[in-house]
Amino acid sequence: MTSATGAGAEGSTMFLAWRELVFARARFGLMGGVVALVAILVVILSGLSSGLVNDGVSGLKKLPVTAFAFDEGTPVDSAFSRSTVERDQAARWAEEDGVADAALFGNQLVNAEGPDGEAVDLALFGVDPDSFLAPAPDLVTQGEGLAQDDGIVVSETVTDLGLGVGDTVTVDRLGTELTIVGVLDGQHTYGHVDVAYVPLATWQEIHAGAGPGDEVRPEAYDEATAVALAESDGADLDLAAAGAGTGTAAVPLEDSFEGSPGYAAETLTLDLIQTFLYAISALVVGAFFTVWTIQRRHEIAVARAMGARSGYLVRDALGQAAVVLVGSTAVGVAVGVGFGALLTSTPMPFSLEPVPVAAAAALLVVLGLLGAAAAVGRIARVDPLTALGGQR
Repeated sequence: MTSATGAGAEGSTMFLAWRELVFARARFGLMGGVVALVAILVVILSGLSSGLVNDGVSGLKKLPVTAFAFDEGTPVDSAFSRSTVERDQAARWAEEDGVADAALFGNQLVNAEGPDGEAVDLALFGVDPDSFLAPAPDLVTQGEGLAQDDGIVVSETVTDLGLGVGDTVTVDRLGTELTIVGVLDGQHTYGHVDVAYVPLATWQEIHAGAGPGDEVRPEAYDEATAVALAESDGADLDLAAAGAGTGTAAVPLEDSFEGSPGYAAETLTLDLIQTFLYAISALVVGAFFTVWTIQRRHEIAVARAMGARSGYLVRDALGQAAVVLVGSTAVGVAVGVGFGALLTSTPMPFSLEPVPVAAAAALLVVLGLLGAAAAVGRIARVDPLTALGGQR
């Protein structure tokens, strides 16, 4: 008899829970609106984070590289601007087990001018035209690859400045003229600057500060920023052990991103903002359901007196929270994606990627449920005697 009464109470309580969502739609709508706004912010921040990462290191990400070996003792966060390695170090790396290929890689930011005086900032990637680092033919959508000493292959975003194949850019202070011979497919940037692939010998002259006709010290042609490493298929390369005795310290490609100017600070700032948004969302949802539980305390006590179990009531309340969170988050994500699509056509570094957006939405729902669970836990402590006037 008791179980039947309890089952009936539970059925009516579930019905009551859905009725509350309808008849208290103003309250739940307000709560859902707050969650939707947080979801919009999370989507925008996710797009900004992905956009800044792409704008900072997309050129590095698209290299066929497993790791970079920098001069031993050089901090990773400044490795691309401070490290100097030599050709014999690259040769020693090439002989290591598990290394399919190793080649010198130069990296330097330069200021230049276009044919009509346009300001052009470039991240020069110095690579041997015959090495695995040279732009693959299928990536060059216009022109050709590195076929001449003064030729450069530039990122597609350089064409936004009005430059194209055949145009010449002049490096400031040195007067070195570089001719655009090819354009890459898509965005290739480093430190928020467009990438330009240049033959290693030409890069070494620019890096040494030698202009046209200037004498270059012979050692300069054996130097570069780092040794780029390609791991053999199926190999599990121990970078620390393999690099012993080479005078270099190797780090995986992903870790080398910290050497991009501003990369670590930008990503840390955005991650911290997102973390606070998640925490705020969980606290707001928890506060709402705390107040809501207190307001319906008498109804909960009646249900308990009729035989409804505490576990069922808690699950029922969490079901309400899930409906609000999932529905509001879905609306917020949809609005955020729509707004983000407009931002992708602006100069702002913004990129919407499905996986980060989906992960952010899921985390928002989960943390909101945790906040709600902490609030509705008091349901289990409601005294059924309250419904019968025992505490009045």
